[in-house]
Amino acid sequence: MRIGVALPSDYQAQLTAGVNPVDHLLSRAHALVECGITTLWLTQRFDYDAVTVAALIGRELPGVAVGTAVTPIHPRHPQALAMQAQTAQAACAGRFELGIGLSSPDIAAGYGNTRPRIRYLREYLAALQDLLITGACDHTGEMLTARSPEPSMMPTVHSPIPVLLAASGPLTLRAAAELADGALPLLTGPRTLAEFTVPTLARYADAADRLRPRVIGLFGGVVTADVAGARERAAAKMNPYGAVPAYRALLDREGVDQPVDLAVIGAEQTMADAVAAYAAAGADELVITLTATGAPGDEERTWSLLAELGNR
Repeated sequence: MRIGVALPSDYQAQLTAGVNPVDHLLSRAHALVECGITTLWLTQRFDYDAVTVAALIGRELPGVAVGTAVTPIHPRHPQALAMQAQTAQAACAGRFELGIGLSSPDIAAGYGNTRPRIRYLREYLAALQDLLITGACDHTGEMLTARSPEPSMMPTVHSPIPVLLAASGPLTLRAAAELADGALPLLTGPRTLAEFTVPTLARYADAADRLRPRVIGLFGGVVTADVAGARERAAAKMNPYGAVPAYRALLDREGVDQPVDLAVIGAEQTMADAVAAYAAAGADELVITLTATGAPGDEERTWSLLAELGNR
């Protein structure tokens, strides 16, 4: 199973005065590769741009697969994102994957987008896939207009860019099954993955006469002896999502109270068991986040174990 790690793992705590954030992310990417990790994912923040940093990492580290998990669609028109993604794909020599997502309603509204979310997402995906696969689109829908004035396929891109969708509930899972190449189920534990996520994707893909999209499981975790401290730090980052209705529904399906209950924190065997559980539940690959929530030295320890597990 391919196992990747998401950066930044603890961005603010790791930065000090005078440190260039891009240099920091590149240095962490080098450290990941030294530990044996060859798939890296960039999360989007409100300061750096994840697609741009992914392109820099892919250019600097040949052989490393890079992707975004995830880039919110609202600040970018699909034509703008297609240009960015093609540039990253060229920089990475075909090793780039584009993970996108709706983001929360309040963040979307901050960019001026108050349109119905799922309808907008489906139109966005259709236009984006046309641009990435054919180099052109002519889309005039209820929510979105996207018409390319000329062919926009970059000649140096030799393979289509996989588009992965952050998907949790039935509507986003249906969009992933019908319009995307893969699904990134956020805040989804192994029980929910096996009993709800994978069957839902398979059902909608079969109805659309498509292959089931790849399932990229995602969870936060760290190998550490400081279980209580790591859990407290992970809870500060994860638990606010428990107030979002879509995520609350996932937690209820999994039978857990708080998002942090999905975090994998403990000894090497704890992490190995979690990886095995997600694989058995139907995950085709994994992305591990929050690997810096343990004690000093635990992050590299976690990365080395994940590299070993991914090579088994």
